[in-house]
Amino acid sequence: MKDLNWALLRSFLAVVETGSLSAAAARIGTTQPTLSRHMRELELLLGVPLFHRSVHGLEPTDAALGLVDDARAMGEAAAALTLKAQGRSQRLTGTVRISASVIVANLLLPPILRALREAEPNIQLELVASDLAQNLLRRDADIAVRMFDPTQKALIARRLGETPLGFFASEGFLARHGPITSTAEMIRRGILGFDRSDAILKAFVAQGHPVTADDFPVRCDDQMVYWNLMTAGAGIGIAQVLLAKRHPELVQIATDLEMPVLPVWLVMHEDVRRNARIRRVADFLADALGTLLVKPPAETYKSV
Repeated sequence: MKDLNWALLRSFLAVVETGSLSAAAARIGTTQPTLSRHMRELELLLGVPLFHRSVHGLEPTDAALGLVDDARAMGEAAAALTLKAQGRSQRLTGTVRISASVIVANLLLPPILRALREAEPNIQLELVASDLAQNLLRRDADIAVRMFDPTQKALIARRLGETPLGFFASEGFLARHGPITSTAEMIRRGILGFDRSDAILKAFVAQGHPVTADDFPVRCDDQMVYWNLMTAGAGIGIAQVLLAKRHPELVQIATDLEMPVLPVWLVMHEDVRRNARIRRVADFLADALGTLLVKPPAETYKSV
């Protein structure tokens, strides 16, 4: 049997983990016909069928499931090799992939990345807007801007500062409903809630306000839609103060609730931080974001 081509195993893993050719193609940046061809080649090399088609998508056979752990181990080794090779690159050219939350990617990073492109025209940027933690060890991103303490091993994390949260309503909403001077009044007027997440509900209950889902008349888990509902005057919303203060149509609502403060971390793999272009992008992001955030007691670095 010929030696297995890593490209075939990479395609195989993507199909197993996503369950469809279309989702796998989107994950690894290829096409469905290419993936279909790779699966046929791999089945011919191994001499066994790897997938059954069903109403639920592509289901791996027992033979395929027996290959998954070994293929993942090869993938991790290939990713580690790539990271170390990139870490030795000293050219300010090439692509840097940045991951950030949906809100940060939409509302905070665009002008920063525009300035970065003007400063470094030979560096290409890819921006992943996601509220899921991207796997930096698997090269889902080179750099991540995160609003929670990183825990993944082999990462270098730099705490850039903090961003407080507050309640905000549009001027149009307040013109219709009048001024709001208490938390109880804010609840009566209508706070925007989350749909499946119960984070806001739990925060109210924990601070002595026994609310239910019915007390949040408009609910949505998508952070960007939530923001647009707030600015459109559909209700009172929770937002990062630094972002809401940029919009004069938004008014902060005083409340006796203790509002959380989100930490902002810049995270990268310890191997790629020595890469010149990734280091340049990381430093640029750190400087730009650092001027906007509330500073922590001391600048913090940590290895995870």
